[in-house]
Amino acid sequence: MSNVLKIKRLVKDVLLPDYSHDGDAAMNMYASENVTLEPGERKQIKTGIAIEIPKGYSVFIWDRSSMSHKHGLKTLGGVIDEGYRGEVMVGMVNLSTEDYEIEKNHKVAQMILQKREEVEIEEVEELSDTARGKGAFGSTGK
Repeated sequence: MSNVLKIKRLVKDVLLPDYSHDGDAAMNMYASENVTLEPGERKQIKTGIAIEIPKGYSVFIWDRSSMSHKHGLKTLGGVIDEGYRGEVMVGMVNLSTEDYEIEKNHKVAQMILQKREEVEIEEVEELSDTARGKGAFGSTGK
């Protein structure tokens, strides 16, 4: 691997991000504390780590499909810029009707390291036409 994601452990015995299988796009992220999420509640879940993202990259935090599909837990926000050096936290909301218990060192989210591209902004009077045009929110059918 040509890139290195430097990780500083802020909590002595917290698990570090890891890939479950060869070829996985995302690394598992682990909670550094026990947390109860009540229905409708939002919390920041601490991971007990800080990271140094390689120059030209960003980190994106995503849901774990098992937590979102089976338990109604959704991550919030989730973009970490290369200059950030504080503790990585996972914003999470419980969309279900039941409490959800997160235990220390349980997987809470996925983290993807992705190349970042900077673009030049150009203000224009008109945009080019496309077949889709302004069609949105179900305009392509079911």
